[in-house]
Amino acid sequence: MMLGSVALPAMAEGPTLSEEAFEASKQLYFERCAGCHGVLRKGATGKSLEPVVKTKNTDGTETISGTLKLGQERLEKIISWGTEGGMNNFSDIMTEQEIKDMATYIQMDPPKPPEMSLAMMRETRKVYVEEADYPTEPLHGRNWENFFVVIERDVGKVAVIDGDTKEVLAHIPTGYAVHVLKASEHHKLEEPENPGRFWYTMGRDGKMTKIDLWQTPDKMLVSEVTIGYDARDVAVSGDGKYVIGGAYWPPHFAIVDAQTMEPLKVVSTRGTNVDGDYVEESRVAAIYTTPNEPTWIVAVKELGQLWQVDYSDLDNLRIDKINSAKFLHDGFFDPTGRYFQIAANASNKMVVVDTKERKLEAMIDTAPLPHPGPGANWNDPNCGPVAGATHLGEGTVTVWGNDPEGRPDDAWKTCYEVETDGAGLFIRTHPNSDYVWVDQTRHPELEVQQSVQVISKETGEIVKTIQITEEEGNVAVHFEFNKDGTEVWVSKWNRASSKEPNGEMVIYDAQTLEEKTRVKGLYAPTGKFNVYNRSNHVT
Repeated sequence: MMLGSVALPAMAEGPTLSEEAFEASKQLYFERCAGCHGVLRKGATGKSLEPVVKTKNTDGTETISGTLKLGQERLEKIISWGTEGGMNNFSDIMTEQEIKDMATYIQMDPPKPPEMSLAMMRETRKVYVEEADYPTEPLHGRNWENFFVVIERDVGKVAVIDGDTKEVLAHIPTGYAVHVLKASEHHKLEEPENPGRFWYTMGRDGKMTKIDLWQTPDKMLVSEVTIGYDARDVAVSGDGKYVIGGAYWPPHFAIVDAQTMEPLKVVSTRGTNVDGDYVEESRVAAIYTTPNEPTWIVAVKELGQLWQVDYSDLDNLRIDKINSAKFLHDGFFDPTGRYFQIAANASNKMVVVDTKERKLEAMIDTAPLPHPGPGANWNDPNCGPVAGATHLGEGTVTVWGNDPEGRPDDAWKTCYEVETDGAGLFIRTHPNSDYVWVDQTRHPELEVQQSVQVISKETGEIVKTIQITEEEGNVAVHFEFNKDGTEVWVSKWNRASSKEPNGEMVIYDAQTLEEKTRVKGLYAPTGKFNVYNRSNHVT
């Protein structure tokens, strides 16, 4: 279902594949490459992978580039080894033949996937537990607010782990490569019942699932619906009534009834970007619930626009389109919940939006390709309240002030930078911790990929480098603190054997930085989310 059935493109001459190899490469491209380079291969976080790219120069001449010019041998090397600019190696997760075929495939014209209507979405809805059978209290007697929900990427599951006992309670089938999970959250205007109880996943196959943490483990998956063929993010309205899912393909977002999972509305995100050019593949990269307003923030990646979508009247949907910079990716709120901070990674900027005024607040210059993931806020002795981001393009952490009311002279200005050993994906801290943790997953050297670095909030210096694993084909990625901030959980991501249960959560004492224990038996664990921290906006 993922990309539909698309005929092999006709080419008079040039690279070719057998129909079988073409279909296999098309699916592998969707799974491993489309997120950065786009389904139509026009590029975003990653470079364009179109066969021929024509660029007009200032003198009126034209420069020809593209995958055909790079050629088979060069492309195979890039795919195998990665680049220092932020692309990881695929030598440990693709076979030599798959790499060879992929290098050929991206020299061929990209196939265009089909569309998906609201009626088609409704046909995919499945209910496993009827609403009438939802429990009125937790059925397992556990401290569910300290549960961790963990993405088991390549087997299409989410694990639920008891943060107190470290037991793996369930492996919930959710669809291919869940990218993120979001819970119902505390909200300033109108709270949902029991924030943190219901979790909604969004997979790269466009499937949205609903998980009820009050159920017994065998019944935690209660319903599902598919809103696209390729998707990345999801969010719950502040009142708990609606869920929004954002798709990469087709480029749109869908609003779904949070109780029944019935699709209610679909809105295309195709349009004109900040440069005045029409963009067909303008994907929804990230979606967040604004903690103080009846709105969602929808990042329309290729347009360079943040759409603030007001869900108070779905029939007369108000959307404030806020111009910023390309290509919008992921972000997080400041501690007040008013200002949203998001990476425009191809522009090397962090964009700040005032969700109260629904307008652009600031743009902060950063190192190449900022990528904060869930982000981090803390207090700096010199700049006051600050936030930070890692970068895909180099080993740098950028730290900026984010308190325009209390520290206006420092707000939205770089406070300092920290040089790390390698490019990373995620940064994380906790109000009760003295440290900020960063990974280095995007560096091409295995030893660097396998280590994380810990930065002192007091000095802004790296105080420890921790080797999470030395196993070949395994890397370290993503962090999450437990409810009270005394533990840090790091994923040992078994990339090379992702469908085997040999991934781990490596748990550290947040104060001493020493390893405490490991939760084993996980399938390719990547992102993990603590119920209390996420439903209470703890960053």
